[in-house]
Amino acid sequence: MKKIYYLSTCSTCNRIIKELQLDNSFDFQDIKSNQITTEQIEQMKKMSGSYESLFSRRSMKFKSMGLKDKSLSENDFKKLILKEYTFLKRPVIIIDDKVFIGNSKKVVEAVADKL
Repeated sequence: MKKIYYLSTCSTCNRIIKELQLDNSFDFQDIKSNQITTEQIEQMKKMSGSYESLFSRRSMKFKSMGLKDKSLSENDFKKLILKEYTFLKRPVIIIDDKVFIGNSKKVVEAVADKL
């Protein structure tokens, strides 16, 4: 399976897609127009090891909702990601049985190596 969860309005996501030359062999899911399902987030968690690893603390809503001052559980991370798409760390790229989360240079290089 080849899949990417991304935000079409995110310039970083678009740059990474272009840089990696991701083609039609990937299933592209724009998380704003096509929300993540419970099954999808559970699959990502199974591959990554935790919901926290999928959670973006850089989201504007993280600060505005006062979440930085709270102690969040794994279940909280899951619920927040399902409720608000901006809480998913982007992009999430799945290639076969491997998941790549985020946009750090190291992650992008790892995806390029896997391709």
